[in-house]
Amino acid sequence: MAQISKGHLLAGIIFGDHATGEYIYLPGGEVGMDEPVCVFETARGRQDIPIQEAVLLIAKLSLKAVRHPRMGLKAY
Repeated sequence: MAQISKGHLLAGIIFGDHATGEYIYLPGGEVGMDEPVCVFETARGRQDIPIQEAVLLIAKLSLKAVRHPRMGLKAY
């Protein structure tokens, strides 16, 4: 499952939960980087996290592919 989530992040898919306001996505500027950094967005703000940590959070928080309130279906 982790490899699938990583592949979806690299493809621009946004993971989140509308009820909690938590979203994880890979900004377009990080595509192709050796160690891409994702954005973890909450009601408190945004934080950069390594893609490996993002994959773990997606599983831990049970985030699903969603439509982001501002960006839509894809991050780029």
